[in-house]
Parts: sequence; C-alpha cells; structure tokens
Amino acid sequence: MKPVMLITGASAGIGAAASRIAATKGYDLALNYRSDDAGAKAVAEACTDLGARCVLCKGDVSDPDAIAAIYQTVDTEFGRLDALINNAGVVDQTAKVTEYTHARLRRMFDINVIGAILVAKEAVIKMQAAGNGGVIVNVSSAAARLGSANQYVDYAASKAAIDIFTKGLSDEVAQDNIRVMAVRPGLIETEIHAKGGEPGRADRLAHMVPMKRKGSAEEVAQAIIWLCTDDARYVTGSTLDVTGGR
Repeated sequence: MKPVMLITGASAGIGAAASRIAATKGYDLALNYRSDDAGAKAVAEACTDLGARCVLCKGDVSDPDAIAAIYQTVDTEFGRLDALINNAGVVDQTAKVTEYTHARLRRMFDINVIGAILVAKEAVIKMQAAGNGGVIVNVSSAAARLGSANQYVDYAASKAAIDIFTKGLSDEVAQDNIRVMAVRPGLIETEIHAKGGEPGRADRLAHMVPMKRKGSAEEVAQAIIWLCTDDARYVTGSTLDVTGGR
C-alpha cells in the first residue's frame, strides 16, 4: 500500500510543486485548497499522470469545521495518513505596523498559526492512533528571522510562531516516531508576492541574496519532500533554510 500525504495549500506555488514531486516519489495525495478550483484540478491531473492517486479536499484551514471535513475525506478515501505538508498560508498588502487593523491580524494568525496548529494536531492524532509514525513538515519563511520591516511584520511574526511550534511539537511526538520539521523559504518566485501587492518583488530583491538570484517553488519543494523520506529519518525538531544564503 502506498503512503498517503496531505498537502495544504496545494493549488499553486510551493504546495503544487511539492504535490508533483511527491507523486514521483510514490505517494498518494490528499490535496487541500481554499478557492482555486481550476488550479487544484490541474495539480491533481498532473499528479495522477505521474502515478499518484489524488483526492481534492477543498476547505479553509482557518475554519475548524473545514479541517474536520478535510480529515474525514482522508479517512474515507485512504484510511491512513503518513505525511503532512502544512503549507497553507497568506500574506497581506505591504504596510507598516502602525497601519495594521485587528481584522488583518485576525486573518493572518487564524490561517498561518491557528489553522496550521490545528491541522498538525489532527495529523498527530491519526498518526498516533495508527502507531506507524509519520512526518510533518511545516512551511515557515525566512521572514521569521528577517522581520520584514515596513512590509509584512505580521506575516513574519506568524511564521516565527510556526518555527517554535515545530520545535515544541517535535519534542512531544518524537517518542511516537513522528518527525516534525519546518522549511523556511527565502525569496521564492510564487504568486504570494502578487497577492501582497508586489508582483515584481522577487526580481527587485534578488540582488540581496548571496547567490544573487531568486529561488523556485520546485527548489523548496525538493527540500520538503526530502525531509519526508527515510534519508532524513534522524532529522526532527529542526528548521531548514532554503534561501540562497540570505
């Protein structure tokens, strides 16, 4: 029986790239997304062509009921869960802290922190019940180290929370043979820059990266999927920067 991986935020960017690579590594896939039906369908079709069985799990991870429905689909369709890529997240328009609203912060932390923690919680419960171990990779950001002043301090703070959550959860579940890591992408060419109002941001800031270029979603996804394999079986509780040295 093939291992099963749940990927949140799988309709585009890093989530989509991770889905395609996982399909080549022998995983069957539960692909979560919030609203991009066409993008999610295209990813599922690509993964099916690569040999994976794919099930779409539409749902907003900021909604506990939607999280429950996602896992109900995983149970019904696969009856097991071996890996979680906890990738769903949002950014907002660039702004200084003095311009933030409660609504902006509520949305940011409901999705990037509370949603991610609750998704991981349900994965752990299922993995512990099965008794076969498992892997969780949380997608953080180099912003957690850099702070993103004058741009996305709230986003950076939400990802810093994910970093320490990763460490704490990994210590709780290591004895259950469940490994928990985080990956911190740097300046990566994905749709998230356009969603933050700066579609050319990756190109504009590439000179700040020691490697003098932006990264790709595929380069981040390769690191994520490696962490899920037995090649990384003694890796847990750590955070891997995929930043070109930044």
